[in-house]
Amino acid sequence: MRKVFLRRHARICLLVATSVLASPSIGLAEPTIDTIAVNVDQAKLVRLPGKVATIVVGNPLIADVTLQPGGMIVVTGKGYGATNFIALDRGGEILVDRQIQVEGPSDRLVTVYRGVDRESYSCMPLCQRRVTLGDSDTYFNTTMSQAGALNSNASGTGGAAAAKTN
Repeated sequence: MRKVFLRRHARICLLVATSVLASPSIGLAEPTIDTIAVNVDQAKLVRLPGKVATIVVGNPLIADVTLQPGGMIVVTGKGYGATNFIALDRGGEILVDRQIQVEGPSDRLVTVYRGVDRESYSCMPLCQRRVTLGDSDTYFNTTMSQAGALNSNASGTGGAAAAKTN
């Protein structure tokens, strides 16, 4: 009699544990089918159903969603965390309401701390400066300034300014 009770008790515990783990309200880290996962500073294309007229993003500091012709959207990770977006048709009906999960960079990132100041480097295969959210202001601004000057020179708009200062 005791063995039967123990087996039945073990089955009940297993069923309870299985139902708890399978419950969507537990909030496990794995993304659901309705979640769009994208890395920070990267973009992902997603096809939407129906005729989307308006896109609403919960937190534009986390992700940007841009509507393209043909029902495609571009989801760009801007900051770490989770937000949602809602797609509406011309009549204001909700067509899609999905979560966006923005995760850290996918490249080999090396973080250097100089006291409280943080610097990030992308090391694929050689280490180069990489601006990442959370880097110190001095490092971030210096790297962005250099990138902006390089971009200006490459587009031909920075050459005249450089010639005037020499």
